[in-house]
Amino acid sequence: MYRTHTCGELRMEQVGQEVTLAGWIQTVRKFGSINFFDLRDRYGITQLLFGESLNAKLDAQPLGREFVIQVKGTVTERSNKNKKYPYR
Repeated sequence: MYRTHTCGELRMEQVGQEVTLAGWIQTVRKFGSINFFDLRDRYGITQLLFGESLNAKLDAQPLGREFVIQVKGTVTERSNKNKKYPYR
């Protein structure tokens, strides 16, 4: 299976679970040693956080808008939430 959940499906109940997502990169934001990517599929958008351990790989092979990727990781709750988005 190429994904366990869709981007619009993740909720607070999944915090701590390992999931696999697939979709298109919509936005790339780099802040020093961390990188944020907005991953979208036809069901929604999920923000990905790539930490320091992946920086060397991302510098060697950068990801850009509309790249199609599959990612596996642990769902975490955002520490500073955007008030424009509902969190469930």
